[in-house]
Amino acid sequence: MLSEQVIVVTGGAGLLGRQFCSAIAGQGGLAIVADLDLAAAEWVAREITAIGDRAEAVTLDITDTTSVDGLIASLHARHGHIDAVVNNAYPRSKNWGRRLEDVTYDDFCESINKHLGGYFLVAQRFSMYFCAHGGGNVVNMASIYGTIAPRFEIYADSSMTMPVEYAAIKSGIIQITRYFAQYFKSSGIRCNALSPGGILDRQPDAFLKEYKSHCGTKGMLDPKDICGTLLFLLSDASQFMTGQNLLVDDGFSI
Repeated sequence: MLSEQVIVVTGGAGLLGRQFCSAIAGQGGLAIVADLDLAAAEWVAREITAIGDRAEAVTLDITDTTSVDGLIASLHARHGHIDAVVNNAYPRSKNWGRRLEDVTYDDFCESINKHLGGYFLVAQRFSMYFCAHGGGNVVNMASIYGTIAPRFEIYADSSMTMPVEYAAIKSGIIQITRYFAQYFKSSGIRCNALSPGGILDRQPDAFLKEYKSHCGTKGMLDPKDICGTLLFLLSDASQFMTGQNLLVDDGFSI
């Protein structure tokens, strides 16, 4: 599906990112594992290349213009083209995850600036590159909680919550996806969002049971469950789709 495409995945060494990179490489693409943690990115790239697929590890800080522009320039110099970027990194403040009444103004602003601001920066700089080189593809990772109100009841018996910053960030990502799609739709650039439901990551059993009660057959998803939709958005199968937000959540949001 992605033969010979050069595709950058920000946060490529993370829970979702490493699965995305493996899926991209498995479909013939060159997966650029872009992460602030270079050692982790190199580990992911080695795992992919060990089975004969193609991947490269690179350092990227999505909140730094010099870092983003430098990555674009170095990839173009090595490969002659970049075809797509997946905005998937997950920067946040050190106090991320507090309940609403405990969130400080500074923590709120820090998370918005790093996460939503970083997604804007990556989308902006890559879109300008795509404009100059005949087009390209941006996929922004959003969330079902960018589209619906939180279900606070599922967190009642746990120390977890749905952070208010997360709601603001992910709804913002969905709207800037539409903005970019409209702004660049005559330039050969597509921009879409992918909104997954909850992803399994060692959550407590009581929470998982309550979450699943709102779903179809599975409940919380494995990272691999999102990969098919991502590959669709990156491939020519969706070549006339732009400005859309695809939900993959086993029915949680309905």
